[in-house]
Amino acid sequence: MSEVLQQLAEILELRKQETADKSYVASLYAKGLDHILKKVGEEATETVIAAKGGDKQQIIYETADLWFHSMVMLADQGLGPDDVLKELQRRFGLSGIEEKAQRSK
Repeated sequence: MSEVLQQLAEILELRKQETADKSYVASLYAKGLDHILKKVGEEATETVIAAKGGDKQQIIYETADLWFHSMVMLADQGLGPDDVLKELQRRFGLSGIEEKAQRSK
């Protein structure tokens, strides 16, 4: 499944070269980080509302929007899905309590 994330990351990088009137993603980049973060926040809220409603299709749809906009934010910051996946992999075998304690050091 990470191939899909990698393909999307590559497209998001290409969109940095596009003009805002031709690409939604390019328009997000053009509006800047604050606008991108606002979109991530909106999508997170919509995902929570969908989960509260219990409609599985709506949960999937909103989570896809959240992941998409999170990936735009990552790309804007020079990061990609592999960076996040590596961090998740690092956490395997650690309890959540251990992992959280390591962050505060």
